[in-house]
Amino acid sequence: MLEDLGRAGRYLTQSFRLMVGVPDYGSYVKHMQATHPDQEPMNYEAFFRERQAARYGSATGRCC
Repeated sequence: MLEDLGRAGRYLTQSFRLMVGVPDYGSYVKHMQATHPDQEPMNYEAFFRERQAARYGSATGRCC
């Protein structure tokens, strides 16, 4: 039961982070290890900057 509660807490935390736009670095690292083992994952700072640029950096279609 404790394991189920912990899993639910992780999913809830991940959901809240995605709702407010905070990228999930742990999921990114797991994805890179599983699907791109030959590539080195970005460090957290580079990952965060890349995700912020992807979300806010494009000037096309925006008025501000």
